[in-house]
Amino acid sequence: MSVVSQPLNIAVLTISDTRTLDNDKSGDYLSEAITSAGHTLIDRTLVKDDIYQQRAVVSKWIAENQIHAVLITGGTGFTHRDSTPEAISVLFDKEVDGFGELFRHISYQEIGTSTIQSRAIAGFANNTVIFCLPGSTGACKTAWEKIIASQLDVDFKPCNFVKHLVEA
Repeated sequence: MSVVSQPLNIAVLTISDTRTLDNDKSGDYLSEAITSAGHTLIDRTLVKDDIYQQRAVVSKWIAENQIHAVLITGGTGFTHRDSTPEAISVLFDKEVDGFGELFRHISYQEIGTSTIQSRAIAGFANNTVIFCLPGSTGACKTAWEKIIASQLDVDFKPCNFVKHLVEA
């Protein structure tokens, strides 16, 4: 992958009741992918699958003008503890409906009908784009490599999200 010509500041949040930062392979993958692409990993943290802890972290990040994007991994399934879509979607000013649709379409080619159990979503809040991804490293890799990386690259045509994130 090539390095972006306009680096963005990106934060990573892992949602998990069982992982720690020491064994968070999905968060590790996203952090490495971000920096390998030439972006800056501005913050990274892990919280329990609790809607108020999630909202507290993400609200802080979207209030800070220097954070352009937030990648959240985990909490998008159907267990009683999975609450990321409910926690984060209320913060959106606008939803990016096409992200979840495209993610599930691409994921179908990899995992078949199991993709219907993904509640991956994205949206904008205060000129920050937020992507909520499943907790598996494979899903994070699919989302980053096949969707997110290009949308966070100012040189990707015909359009990308960068102009919505960075003041001209």
